[in-house]
Amino acid sequence: MNIKSDEIGFDLDGVIADIGEAFLRLACEEYDYCSFRLEEITSFQVEECLNIEPAKVEQIFQSILHDSIGTGLQPLAGAVDVISALAEETPVTIITARPVGNPVEDWLQHHFSARTCSRIKLVAMGDHDDKARYIQKHDLSYFVDDRVDTCLQLLEQKITPILFNQPWNPDKHNLENVSNWQELEAHLSLS
Repeated sequence: MNIKSDEIGFDLDGVIADIGEAFLRLACEEYDYCSFRLEEITSFQVEECLNIEPAKVEQIFQSILHDSIGTGLQPLAGAVDVISALAEETPVTIITARPVGNPVEDWLQHHFSARTCSRIKLVAMGDHDDKARYIQKHDLSYFVDDRVDTCLQLLEQKITPILFNQPWNPDKHNLENVSNWQELEAHLSLS
């Protein structure tokens, strides 16, 4: 693939932000669940694969969603560099299933330069299953997501998904995929 900068958009959690690390760290720090490893999160529904009460899983994710900086959510390696390079060429679109945008905007401002942030179009739309509509509205041809079901929905809408490999999505697909930001960058047409 040779993707032009203005043709691609990105999910946030699991693609740009290291939600897996944050979840495991908070599970240990707040609830003393310290024996789990990232590789054990083999389902997008964490409570299906880890022996943690669903209410506690929900509390951890809600903490991250509402206070991404305070919970220590970090960018995945390479994400800041690639997004910043893209933003030099064109506005970058991030479409997240998070229901509120303010914590995401704060997080972006914390990790990215003011110049890059001024070139990011953020859509906090609140629904994993409705991303295609927003991707089409922003006239994107490609979208990077870590959720297999979202990627399959995008295929049905003639949008080319790129699955960002995470332990919760291995071997469940025949989708174009990348394992890190360096692999993703190799598909991009950057000046």
